Amino acid sequence: MRGIEVSLNQTQKIRLQRALQQLESLYSKANSNTSVTVADTIPISYEDTILKGHGTSERDGDVVATLCGVVERVNKLVYVRTLRARYKPEIGDIIVGRVVEVAQKRWKLEINFSQDAVLMLSSMNLPDGIQRRRTAVDELNMRTIFVENDVVCAEVRNFQNDGSLQLQARSQKYGKLEKGQLLTIPPYLVKRQKHHFHHLEQYGVDLILGCNGFVWVGEHFEARDSIVEDQLNDTEQPSTKSNMTSKDMPLETRRSICRIANAIRVLSTLGFNLTLEVIQETINLSSTLNLGIDEMLGSEFHVLVAEREAERRTSMTKRKG
Repeated sequence: MRGIEVSLNQTQKIRLQRALQQLESLYSKANSNTSVTVADTIPISYEDTILKGHGTSERDGDVVATLCGVVERVNKLVYVRTLRARYKPEIGDIIVGRVVEVAQKRWKLEINFSQDAVLMLSSMNLPDGIQRRRTAVDELNMRTIFVENDVVCAEVRNFQNDGSLQLQARSQKYGKLEKGQLLTIPPYLVKRQKHHFHHLEQYGVDLILGCNGFVWVGEHFEARDSIVEDQLNDTEQPSTKSNMTSKDMPLETRRSICRIANAIRVLSTLGFNLTLEVIQETINLSSTLNLGIDEMLGSEFHVLVAEREAERRTSMTKRKG
């Protein structure tokens, strides 16, 4: 059962296997024409000139797959997108990383990639919010912004010649993340979407789904507009920052963060794609059953989540049909 590392009794194994088989059958019906395994022939129109992309090869005049995955077509380009793979960055990706080094005019971040990413001092907003050239004083004060082990949210700006990434954090929604949990999940479970920042108002919690497999669940922080930031003087802003940092997090918010984090852990263990809808349904299911936060990681709740997801996708398929 996809190597799920949860201790199950015999009844739970049968229920979980039935739910996963139902999900796999629904997926195979929806993607019967696009799913391929190694050496499968990819159907193409020989009248049109095509470009063979990643995961494809030519054999005896046919285009065959060299990877297991889904066939994607972009104009004349045909390639195979693997369902399970390491994180492959793209420009514009929202990522969450951890600072590992403070270097000259830059921070190095660990982002679950083969190389550390670089965040330049010139690629982020200064604490005073003023757009100006960076000076030697700003470089000396870099540790007042980020230090080692700080969790940072940023956006992929471009690729450098050595293959490493350059990040940017010029928007108010990017920057240092505090008062929360950082979760690590397989990157292929986070699909690129229009929105990766989510505010769960009923819990007072911010959820950031990083494309690199790092997920942040933390207390909600109201990002102020840049115009308001510019109007703050140097004496007002440090006091505001200190008050925000020293304020204790409410106990109910801490419990909500732990409940949301455990819901994400359960979905990751089951191998389900992380979307806001699925996460909220998992949280609601745990609340409906009156489960404690620690009980969410039990084997029975894993089986219930799988069965509920199978029912949801079956009903969606029937409505579409």
